[in-house]
Amino acid sequence: MAIFRASFSILIAITFLLLSLQSSSGRKHFHKQKKSHKDIGNYISQPPQLSPADPPTAGDDLHNSSSGPCVFDVRSFGAVGDGSTDDTQAFQEAWKAACAAESGILLVPSDGDFMITSTIFSGPCHPGFVFQVDGVLMPPDGPNCWPESDSKRQWLVFYKLDGMTLRGEGTIEGNGEDWWNLPCKPHRLIRFFMSSNLTVKDLQIENSPQFHMKFDGCEGVHIEGLKINSPALSPNTDGIHVENTKSVSIYNSMISNGDDCISIGTGCSNVDIENVTCGPSHGISIGSLGVHNSQACVSNIRVKNAVIRNSDNGVRIKTWQGGMGSVTSISFENIIMENVKNCIIIDQYYCLSKQCMNQTSAVYVRDVSYMNIKGTYDVRSPPIHFACSDAVPCTNITMSDVELLPFDGELVDDPFCWNAYGSMETLTIPPISCLQEGEPQSIKENLRLGC
Repeated sequence: MAIFRASFSILIAITFLLLSLQSSSGRKHFHKQKKSHKDIGNYISQPPQLSPADPPTAGDDLHNSSSGPCVFDVRSFGAVGDGSTDDTQAFQEAWKAACAAESGILLVPSDGDFMITSTIFSGPCHPGFVFQVDGVLMPPDGPNCWPESDSKRQWLVFYKLDGMTLRGEGTIEGNGEDWWNLPCKPHRLIRFFMSSNLTVKDLQIENSPQFHMKFDGCEGVHIEGLKINSPALSPNTDGIHVENTKSVSIYNSMISNGDDCISIGTGCSNVDIENVTCGPSHGISIGSLGVHNSQACVSNIRVKNAVIRNSDNGVRIKTWQGGMGSVTSISFENIIMENVKNCIIIDQYYCLSKQCMNQTSAVYVRDVSYMNIKGTYDVRSPPIHFACSDAVPCTNITMSDVELLPFDGELVDDPFCWNAYGSMETLTIPPISCLQEGEPQSIKENLRLGC
């Protein structure tokens, strides 16, 4: 029996030893060979893509993620966001980092008021770059706080960019009140210069010292969902101004200010404006053009489905005497007027100084259509005003389904026409019998008109 017990104990010991060796071999099987620093990035598991409710932040290792953008929060670069600290350097550093990243996003977070001084943000940047304003972004508070070394003609300039988006749920505050009464021209708030394929959307922009937003020398501009707001008596506070810019769309926006809600300068073509509400304002304007005997070329402008209320003008073309060039292929369609002075106006006598009075040339205005324009006008001015140049008549003006009645009272004012040629496709209210038919001989003989 003792011999059996000893044999059994030896058998158990051998079995335990075999099991231990098998277990050790199994653990050894799952140990990876140690990699060098050059290879280790290929073996680190990537974190799961963040949900839309949890956007990435600048601290996340987003450069190694192929599934999401790289977000650069300006606070990660030292921005304070208390409304008084100068955060310019932090923004400049965040711009450099975001601009150099694939699908980079410069984030102005929603829980701060960020003040920066006059800055030029230059490209080129990687495609898909986004400047996202979810908080408040603003310049110094008035001229007394403006740095002496900074330009007083501009604040934010975006230069030589392709494929950039400026967007967000925040506000760009212009702090313009203390500038409005100064005799000198204050700065424009936001300027895009020599850039292409731009998108600006969903922002609120307010109280600019002068123009709220200007596009100059650009091509391919899409603007949508903006709210622009300044007091009705704030001077020269155009909402959106474009010049020397082609292929522009402005959609679904609301603008109230102290000047033109949208102004179109020289060198513009293929501009599409739709579902825009203006007022109080000076309306939607083409011009002024031909300033100081210059040449102006504007073509293919369409304004559709707009509302203009409590404004000094409705849809307007304005040129200086002595200018050259042409405004052609212009369409105003489906527009509602509410208590508007000069609902429909062409003014080729925009310059009132003495040196303008004896000029013998003008910008040629032709092929302008007004379709389905209805509503009420301020009785202090005629609802339709065509003051065309003595030197160069306006031609091929067409009117269709135009019905404009006085906002107060019952008397309907007669339209005013001077050297204006065109036709009424339907009866207008008020009737525009002063519009001359055909085309004048002087236009047929002058082949040098236009652009």
